[in-house]
Amino acid sequence: MSIRSDVNLLGRTLGTVLKEQEGEAFFDLVERTRALVRDVRAGGDDAELRAMIEGLSGQDAGNLARAFTWYFQLVNLAEEYERVRVLRSVTGVRPQSLEQALTELKAQGLSAGDVEALIERVDLGLTFTAHPTEMRRRTIRNHLVEVAREIPELSDEGALERVTAHVEAMWTTPELRRLKPTVLDEVKGGLNYVTSIARALPELQRDLRRAFRQVYGVESEAAVPVHFSSWMGGDRDGNPFVTPEATRQALEVHRERARELLLEAVRQAYADLSQEDPGHEGYRDELRAIHNAIRDGQDLDLRGRLEALHERLHADGQHRSADTLLTPLLVLTRVFGRHLVSLDLREHSAQTGAAVARLLKDAGVEGDYLALPEHAKQEVLSRELRSRRPLWPAGEALPDELETAIGPIREVQAAARLSGPLAFGRYIVSMSESVSDVLEPLLLAREVGFRVLPVPLFETLDDLDHAPQVVWELLSLPEYRAVLEGNVQEIMLGYSDSNKDAGFLAANWALHEAQRKISDVCRRAGVQWRFFHGRGTSIGRGGGPASRAILGQPAGTIDAGLRITEQGEALADKYSHPVLARRNLEQALYGLLLAAARRNDDLNPAWTDAMQRAAQASAAAYRNLVDDPGFLPFFEAVTPIHEIARLNIASRPVRRPGAPTLGNLRAIPWVMSWTQNRANLPGWYGLREGLKVIGPSLAKEMYAGWPFFRTVLDNAQMSLAKSDPLIFDEYLRLVDDHPLADQLKAAYQETVALVSGVVGAELLGNEPRLRESISLRNPYIDPIHRIQVELLRRARATEGGLDEFERPLLLSIQGIAAGVRNTG
Repeated sequence: MSIRSDVNLLGRTLGTVLKEQEGEAFFDLVERTRALVRDVRAGGDDAELRAMIEGLSGQDAGNLARAFTWYFQLVNLAEEYERVRVLRSVTGVRPQSLEQALTELKAQGLSAGDVEALIERVDLGLTFTAHPTEMRRRTIRNHLVEVAREIPELSDEGALERVTAHVEAMWTTPELRRLKPTVLDEVKGGLNYVTSIARALPELQRDLRRAFRQVYGVESEAAVPVHFSSWMGGDRDGNPFVTPEATRQALEVHRERARELLLEAVRQAYADLSQEDPGHEGYRDELRAIHNAIRDGQDLDLRGRLEALHERLHADGQHRSADTLLTPLLVLTRVFGRHLVSLDLREHSAQTGAAVARLLKDAGVEGDYLALPEHAKQEVLSRELRSRRPLWPAGEALPDELETAIGPIREVQAAARLSGPLAFGRYIVSMSESVSDVLEPLLLAREVGFRVLPVPLFETLDDLDHAPQVVWELLSLPEYRAVLEGNVQEIMLGYSDSNKDAGFLAANWALHEAQRKISDVCRRAGVQWRFFHGRGTSIGRGGGPASRAILGQPAGTIDAGLRITEQGEALADKYSHPVLARRNLEQALYGLLLAAARRNDDLNPAWTDAMQRAAQASAAAYRNLVDDPGFLPFFEAVTPIHEIARLNIASRPVRRPGAPTLGNLRAIPWVMSWTQNRANLPGWYGLREGLKVIGPSLAKEMYAGWPFFRTVLDNAQMSLAKSDPLIFDEYLRLVDDHPLADQLKAAYQETVALVSGVVGAELLGNEPRLRESISLRNPYIDPIHRIQVELLRRARATEGGLDEFERPLLLSIQGIAAGVRNTG
């Protein structure tokens, strides 16, 4: 079987269901639409297609959008299985594998000991976040999981019959949620992929051991340097539903899932290690004792006891049993332990500041903390941190304002006692602008007698510019260093708001420079550091292949490893199957090891000067666009932003509090809106002006010799290739002639030409499989776009039209997201 035959069979299955459930006339409508769209794509006149779409009833429009949406849902499953099939068929050394990483490191002069020390030093932290663009109900996702299981056997008549049954059930199941998902729904949904990851990790550990044998001819006990965290249940920034109770529930789910995972792995090890153990307590006796302790919730040094058992097996000559049969349990214990994932807390700096102000005022320490200048705030906080006394009387109930701020800290404190210190990760301070923003959570945590390690999150362009100075001042404070002790200082960088502030190129350069300068600060302060990248799946939010993004980091900026957010939308794509999970992890580790080994060489000053000038020109062009008085009405007219706001896709609102502005619109719906109309503006606008400043000759030199610049342009290629002027023109019909429309279209065409000139090929010429996938998908997404435009036109022309056309419009948004992918 091939992907083409899989897609054909799944398509025919959907066709059979459509005929049976909706009748021949509707099936003919689907086929006619597909034929007309192909003709238009080939350059034909679109009058007949346009007339047909305009004549559809609301019900037919919704069903037609659903039909093409289901086609994409099935095609996506086929593509995922094709990736599994290809990975399984690879022989020899896989590109971007751990073996290739060690081969390249050896070629650079690193010994086996050097590589072991490198692995010991770095850590790949992957952090699950909620799924802000997931519209499918859990019931639908479960049907799709069952279909995916049958794809390897589609040539079997029974398997095809089961697939058809699930497609039939899905067609008559409501796709859209009636209610917003709760925080607990998001927690459970995000953890669905832990099972696949758990199956992949032992394979990855064996890959690492095999790589040392093949490349260096030595045995190594180096552990795969990866751990997992989560924001679901701890991310309070702008989400009023993440209460202390929601945090407690999330931690309980973590603990229970970890317990189930470990018990299953212990039982498997018990079944496998059946040999006698002369002279010792039997291997099975030890595993039985460990099993019972986990089952009963007893405190135990799980990792220590398993590592001791591993050594005993080796000492008894049971090398393969130790390295093959016990490794899965040992690896899961190292990575997941009794905590499963480390829960971060995240809060906006304005909220932590308000809570500290209330605490200080009620304690009679400071009457109006928020009115103080920054240096005075630091003095108050430093003085209080030198003291160990709590500010609130012990045993006295906290007012609601303080309970919402301190309650989550109390919950992670309790979880750390039950599941170990790794149950809690870090305290992320959103919109960190000053040292006091980072110190404030320390004071809140002291009220419950718990230490948190704060992570400043620098998001806007101004904050990125000021970040090195803030970090230097922070690390210069004795009171803060006393809390940090010998721990790694994490610094989080936000891609979304800097992109929304200054556009694609300027944001990328600001992030690059912030990392270089912050690294120098930490180096001078004698502190280990680790950057935490808040990436989404779209290019406008730092998306793109993980290994490419990691290799594009500035040299000398990866010290104690790297943390990356894994947005919920990406989880299925990366971790739905153990083979895909293993591949995603090995590619990320490949990039991390090579990037961490790169010397901190000085950059070519001609390149950095050109980038500085290009970023300024690019940011100016971008700000001229979004600051235009007509931009916001134009944006709201040519995108379905108001309709996206009505989707029950996440527990978090689409805007921060306040009157509707571009500034308080969250970056995810901002980006999603532009992917719906295929303009993809956040992923390329302003690049034209930047490349013009650099000039073609120097840009080609930078592309060839500078990993950062190559990554930027390769990501821009992807964003430009997924844009579609033909479709964007349809959305422009929703407004009268507007000067911004011509401006965007001209900018797009010039940007494509400039980028193609620099890379020396057509867009994605170096990624033919992705280019072909986009080309094959376009004709099937086109009908959904056209239906969406027609429904938007009707809804906006009718009083109360958004209520009348809500369901088919939301179905069209879902369909486009499924077809385009990488929307958030």
